[in-house]
Amino acid sequence: MVSFTDTLDQRCCLSCHRVLHGRSDKKFCNDQCRNIFNNQLNGSINNYMRSIDKQLRRNRRILQRLLGEKRFVVIPADRLNSNGFVFSYCTHVHTNRNGNSYRFCYDYGYLLLAKDFVRLIYKPVLPINVSNSDGRCPMV
Repeated sequence: MVSFTDTLDQRCCLSCHRVLHGRSDKKFCNDQCRNIFNNQLNGSINNYMRSIDKQLRRNRRILQRLLGEKRFVVIPADRLNSNGFVFSYCTHVHTNRNGNSYRFCYDYGYLLLAKDFVRLIYKPVLPINVSNSDGRCPMV
């Protein structure tokens, strides 16, 4: 990466390396250079997060389609696999009173059962109340 200033003490654009004129804290010559620089800097992280979110949404759609309008259903695990479900991606894990750990993809969950069966469930996400009745943010 090129330093913010070169050896002649001239300020240069962090993207295209042209000499900058104007404000002393200016880092880019225009919006295009700023966007190019930030996209290159954050591109790989954003792509990684995008691919994870894509798989989570795909898993949720599969669970939603297989569950239908039912409250819960028990199906063979290969049915999930054959639809492209990836078991290693989930948003959270909920352990019930019986000690069963349900893995969730947002609001749809599953429990691995014996003999390669899976119980699918739907648990609606409750809205999070971020303010008190007087409209102020709650104290943490």
